[in-house]
Amino acid sequence: MSEDTGGSLHLRWQWLILLATVAGVLYLLAPVLMPFVAAALFAYLADPIVDRLERWMNRNLAVCLVFLVVSLVVVLILLLLVPFVERQISAFLTQLPIWLGWFQTRATPWLEARFGISPDILDTQQIFDALQAHWKEAGGFAASVLGKVSKSGMAVVGWVLNLVMVPVVGFYLLRDWDELVARIHVLIPRSIEPVVSRLARESDDVLGAFLRGQLSVMLVLGAFYGIGLWLVGVSVGPLIGMIAGLISFVPYLGAITGVVMGVIAALVQYQDWTHVLLVLGVFAIGQTLEGYVLVPKLVGDKIGLHPVAVIFAVLAGGELFGFLGVLLALPVASVVMVVLRYLHARYTQSELYTSAAEKPLIVVAGAPTADERPVPAPAAVAETGTPPATPPVPERR
Repeated sequence: MSEDTGGSLHLRWQWLILLATVAGVLYLLAPVLMPFVAAALFAYLADPIVDRLERWMNRNLAVCLVFLVVSLVVVLILLLLVPFVERQISAFLTQLPIWLGWFQTRATPWLEARFGISPDILDTQQIFDALQAHWKEAGGFAASVLGKVSKSGMAVVGWVLNLVMVPVVGFYLLRDWDELVARIHVLIPRSIEPVVSRLARESDDVLGAFLRGQLSVMLVLGAFYGIGLWLVGVSVGPLIGMIAGLISFVPYLGAITGVVMGVIAALVQYQDWTHVLLVLGVFAIGQTLEGYVLVPKLVGDKIGLHPVAVIFAVLAGGELFGFLGVLLALPVASVVMVVLRYLHARYTQSELYTSAAEKPLIVVAGAPTADERPVPAPAAVAETGTPPATPPVPERR
């Protein structure tokens, strides 16, 4: 093994050890990293706004203005949206027995007559009893948790400190974000700096498109579906619209869920097909708006994250690191997708992929080998440029 090859392998082992050490430290510090990660995500999302405001004011004033607007929005959400959502959930829980009764008396006989489905499979009373049992268990669990928390003053203090630390840490990170990025860029080894910088830019494009673009699409769709169903007259329409909007990052999942819930709510509440058609019209307009206006304008074609990859990343992050893993799932998934595309490009340009073997490694049954290929005919001399072999002249006796 040459000296250059040995040095390259030694450098790779150093990088692997460094990455393993960083991953181990993050795993051990996961319980205390949540406010810092949340603050970093907030600073990352708000940095482009602050950069634009710097055209008219200094960065400190721009950061203060952004924090003031965000604080007002949070206060309005707590004062207006939370009580409204609570009333919607109460109305939904009140109507749930009516929904189950309609399903048992109307939908189940229709399904049995049309498709031959046994009514035992669709026993809604068992479902309702199970839901009531889980609600009681959830209430008892919540009461026990609250009782333990009330007895443990340190847990309450820890939660309050985490809530206070997020805006404080977020303020300083947002104020010094550009300087922090520049310092990290200086620390990158010069030998890999071009590749790392390119991958970082691509990761920023993917992550920014998803977090800023897709979240905007989810909020707009949730508001549109909620207002549309409310105008149609569905009593729990705003709650259904919010649910459909929040899960719309998976294509068609939000719309399908909203259509099913909206149609059932309209049938139970009005028992006619007019409101069902109005509900379908709301979701048809919403899907058209999403496909032709919202996604092209807000997300674009740089997202690169498959919906299945998003779901897997969130679930895997939550399973491994809890709430911290949920926060880190999408940033890590975007970086992994960019690195995988880079490795795919390197592989397709490598000698392993492009080099042609002298003899095929796999011989197809029935295909002639190199020794069995026929000699070109004389008519092919003009095409190949090689004259055919002259046959031997027989001897004269």
